[in-house]
Amino acid sequence: MSITTWLKKPIVWIIALPILLGVGWLLLLPDQPGATDAVDPAAYRAEVLASRQKKDNFMRTSADSPIQDKGGFKGLSYFDPDASFRVLARLEPFPTGQTQKLVVRLTDGSEEVYEKYAHANFTLGGQSCRLLVLKFDGNLTVLFQDGTSGKDTYGGGRYIDIEPNTVADNQVVLDFNTAYNPYCAYNPDYACPLPPPENKLPVAVKAGERYVAHD
Repeated sequence: MSITTWLKKPIVWIIALPILLGVGWLLLLPDQPGATDAVDPAAYRAEVLASRQKKDNFMRTSADSPIQDKGGFKGLSYFDPDASFRVLARLEPFPTGQTQKLVVRLTDGSEEVYEKYAHANFTLGGQSCRLLVLKFDGNLTVLFQDGTSGKDTYGGGRYIDIEPNTVADNQVVLDFNTAYNPYCAYNPDYACPLPPPENKLPVAVKAGERYVAHD
């Protein structure tokens, strides 16, 4: 039987068509590190705004807040939520059993020792980016600077926390809308870790917390 005759049989297309369509959709899916992890824009915006409201309430009322003048606190300053700053990153873990330490300097001149967990590779603003993910006291964190540091955001850099259970198949979502300023940005009595030199992004990350200096 020739291939032409075989393709003319209806049963062949009944079986083959769903398979071909499935393969087609897979080819359309983003497969590069940094592809935006799809979310419903309206639901995502509401979630981000609710989280920010909760943090503002904490800053205004909690004894653990770094805000000194709680009575005059009007809320933190933020960039508008933007789902394009929520990216899927591919992780390059350090070899198992080869724990690598990193001495991180704090704003008061002291030091803390972190563990190098992995490098996160992703695309942001059309540029390839790479950040070192650190582990400290069982928690994963990214300390970074970008094109907004010292302008729209705190000059000492910002942080993104990563829940360890969100890491799967050496991939993780980095949501820069959750990027926040360290407590020392709001109160000089706090000492905060500074980003390692390699964690300076080549783009301006206009997402997350802004910073307005007060005299």
